Amino acid sequence: MSNILEVVDKTGRRIHLSKTQWIHIRKKHPEVENYEEIEETLKNPLKITSYKPDQSMEYYYRYFKNKPSPNQYLLVLVKYLNGDGYVIIAYYDKRLK
Repeated sequence: MSNILEVVDKTGRRIHLSKTQWIHIRKKHPEVENYEEIEETLKNPLKITSYKPDQSMEYYYRYFKNKPSPNQYLLVLVKYLNGDGYVIIAYYDKRLK
């Protein structure tokens, strides 16, 4: 599986976005126009919260004021395995969870 994005997040952890996941995100959530939005969210999140059902997953949020809809928070869900993070999904939401 090849990655189209590899970043170090705000907390110093490495996160990957695979081509397969990017295709999935674009198909399900076309409002996420480019993976640079995901990169910016991971590098400079407004907030990082735990995903309660699975402690190996975290939500990263960033506010994008240039979005014309009320859904202006980009939520990126990351799963951590063996110290590395993998983007599962990304989409815009109207509020923080």
